[in-house]
Amino acid sequence: MSSGQTYTSGELMRWLWRDYLRRHLGKLGLAVFFMVIEGSTLGAMAKLMEPMFDRVFVAGQQSWLLIVGFVLMGIFVLRAISGVAQKVLLTRIAQRSAADMRIDLLDRMMQQDGAFHQTHPPGFLVQRVQSDVNAVGNVWRAIITGAGRDFIGLLVLLGVAISIDPVWALLACIGIPVMVLPAAFAQRFVRKRAREARDLGASLSTRLDEVFHGIVQIKLNALENYQARQYRDITKQFVSTEVRTAFGSSAIPAMIDIISGIGFMAVILYGGSEIISGDKTIGEFMTFFTAMGFTFNPLRRLGAISGQWQVAAAALERIKELMDAPLRLTSPDAPKAAPRVDADITLEDVTLSFGDTEVLHGLSLTAEAGQTTALVGASGAGKSTIFNLLTRLLDPTNGHVRIGGVATTEMAIPDLRTLFSVVSQEALLFDETLRENIVLGRTDVSDERLKQVLDAAFVSDFLPQLENGLDTHVGPRGSALSGGQRQRVVIARALLRDTPVLLLDEATSALDAQSEQVVQDALDRLSEGRTTLVIAHRLSTIRNADKIIVMDRGRAVDQGTHEELLARGGIYADLYRLQFRDGKMVSDRRRGILGRRDAPLPEQQPNLLQRIGQHFFGN
Repeated sequence: MSSGQTYTSGELMRWLWRDYLRRHLGKLGLAVFFMVIEGSTLGAMAKLMEPMFDRVFVAGQQSWLLIVGFVLMGIFVLRAISGVAQKVLLTRIAQRSAADMRIDLLDRMMQQDGAFHQTHPPGFLVQRVQSDVNAVGNVWRAIITGAGRDFIGLLVLLGVAISIDPVWALLACIGIPVMVLPAAFAQRFVRKRAREARDLGASLSTRLDEVFHGIVQIKLNALENYQARQYRDITKQFVSTEVRTAFGSSAIPAMIDIISGIGFMAVILYGGSEIISGDKTIGEFMTFFTAMGFTFNPLRRLGAISGQWQVAAAALERIKELMDAPLRLTSPDAPKAAPRVDADITLEDVTLSFGDTEVLHGLSLTAEAGQTTALVGASGAGKSTIFNLLTRLLDPTNGHVRIGGVATTEMAIPDLRTLFSVVSQEALLFDETLRENIVLGRTDVSDERLKQVLDAAFVSDFLPQLENGLDTHVGPRGSALSGGQRQRVVIARALLRDTPVLLLDEATSALDAQSEQVVQDALDRLSEGRTTLVIAHRLSTIRNADKIIVMDRGRAVDQGTHEELLARGGIYADLYRLQFRDGKMVSDRRRGILGRRDAPLPEQQPNLLQRIGQHFFGN
């Protein structure tokens, strides 16, 4: 899933600034202005300690009491206004930047090819889009605040302290060199642990995704305890890693506490003797002590930001890794127009490999425009791969795929995909209304046109049974509808698209006989006048195809009509012989040896009881 790509903090910061923060430069500048004001008020309050002690408390000057009181009140009002202003601005910048990053990341991942999504599970990608981007967004405001308010405040306070006595200021910072190496080690420790936590978080999301999508199989196979144990084990690792990350992040502020204590002790020991001797006033000491005391919280926050940044950097590494993943499927710079008529399909000496495994071996075939061409063959023969090549979910390793004489790689990908309507055995619906699942965001569909496709796809037959009609929510993946109803909705969607090419992938294989007949009638209407390519194991559904192409191990080994192929013998005749005997279809479960010329007839195979007996007692 993750290649473990690492980036330096400088690379990540430059990327953030260039792609996300720079577009908010105006608001960012205004926020920094208010942060400078808020940070400077700390220095003003510290400086106010000197007249308050020397002129009011020691000298007893009544006039200065009113001055000090009003100035102090003004400082707090100014601090409150600037604090609210910069927080609102920074929240808007952080939220908009995070939203932009989330949108960009989703868009990038949707452009990736099928191989990318096979190696990156949905839970992993959800973790990247949601949790990782949230982690980054939460830290941005702290980092900008630290760079603005806290850093400015720290500089102003140190300036006040140095103006009182440079030696005292030097003594206050005496412990800083001691923490340089431990802090650097802590940062590396936090980045490593945070990276592990990100990956474990992705594993947790993936596990949850698999559990909720496979909940029926989990229940039927009594896997609740097994899945809970798997999730518990990953959770324990995640908790342990998060605790270690928190330890590393808190170590830096803890070291700042220690060096601050050392500095304060040195100032008290050295400065106290000067006050006793009369070289320094109480007001000067209180101003210095207040200034250094005010530096304590900004310094701790800046130290904590260091740890927070390492956590965010680990999330950013994963995000940028996905952003930088190359797009293997891209549109040409000067694309050709997608053919809307005479959309014949041609594969010319096509080879496709996944790693060292060659799936298609010099495959050549043609599906004539306006006709129905069926692909048959054993599982793994390469039938579904052809659909992926046509729609450019994959590109061939060698050879050409053409639609209407134009290579698929010569068309813009969005234009190419407008040529196809796909109906597969997995009728994927979205957790939206029935209407939205058919129109898919289109706003130009009239009520009359919608009624036509509902009638043609036989959706109108079950529509009155739904409480809210077309506005009924179909549930996650269409779970509120039956299998046959979901298929009819997908067919209605395909009818509305009105594309020149129709791809049918086992569209009725999972349906009962009654639902199959209804769906098959709808498919017949859908395929009229279109270039139709059908994948089917049930030979009864493709007997009337204009052409049947027989595939075996990535090659087209025979083609013709149903009658021609039966007369010639060969793989198709064997498939037909296995599925039918005396006009009756053999159960789908007994078709696991399709394509073998030497396969025994169904009655020659041992039945289930015989197999059980052979397993326990031998022959």
